[in-house]
Amino acid sequence: MKNNSEKTWNSFLHYLPYSKEDEKLGMVCTTAGSMEVPPCSAYPPGKDDHPVIFRSVAEGRSLPGFHIIYITGGRGYFEAEGKHWDVEPGSVLFLMPGMKHRYMPVFETGWHEYWVGFKGTFFNKLVKGNILSRDCVFFDTGIHNHMIEAYHLIFKEVISQKPLYQLRACSGIISLIAEILTMERRKSQPNYYESIIEKAKYLMESNIYGAINLPSIAGQLGISTSWLNEIFKNHTSMTPYQYYIHIKIHKAEDILAEEDISVKEAAWRMGFEDQYYFSRLFKSKTGVSPSGWKEYIG
Repeated sequence: MKNNSEKTWNSFLHYLPYSKEDEKLGMVCTTAGSMEVPPCSAYPPGKDDHPVIFRSVAEGRSLPGFHIIYITGGRGYFEAEGKHWDVEPGSVLFLMPGMKHRYMPVFETGWHEYWVGFKGTFFNKLVKGNILSRDCVFFDTGIHNHMIEAYHLIFKEVISQKPLYQLRACSGIISLIAEILTMERRKSQPNYYESIIEKAKYLMESNIYGAINLPSIAGQLGISTSWLNEIFKNHTSMTPYQYYIHIKIHKAEDILAEEDISVKEAAWRMGFEDQYYFSRLFKSKTGVSPSGWKEYIG
């Protein structure tokens, strides 16, 4: 299911002009768009809306610039330089300049695609440095909101076309490339995500009597707060905050069972300034109030 922000961009395309000044930056965005291709429909829909060079995508073509296509729904295939890939939601197709390729959705399913095109000496240097490679043009990243949001930010710059919008759009493209390459690198480290989660749990448990500070935890792990939230929820079905509350209440159960203290003191010990908020949380997690828990254990 697509989120509401994604629906906003279901049908959007721009082919962009750029100036000599823009080219001096070493990077320009040439096209950006999003397209919902319904099942049992021709591809690409609305061919006449695209310049001639872009219309033969299903038959085979090569383009002068770079393109990143992100598939977020449906199924299809991608062929490039003698290789074939099955495309599923979360697939990224990375087209290199002059690379012969073709791609299209399965007729019966259609698909939803985001794309951005770009060129410039900056990106050429990434190829020369082997950061981008013609040997690695298909990525299975999965569906991630921050990937979709990166496209949305580029689209907003493309629409506004305010001064230096090309620079801002290209900064979004660089972020998108960084996300794709980072996720691919982490896939080669099978225990990476598990390690991140275990370290996050350790940091939360070490500060169980305080207040959760997600930016601090994420910073100590070397990742963003949004990335921490996503990894943690995907692997535990809880957000870091929900997990932190869970271990706090579990610890409060032990304190109330083992020590002769009041509910107010237990709340204070666990870092809750509001005794009544603590009591509501405790009951919602355990099914009984803190005072009821003391009676039950006693």
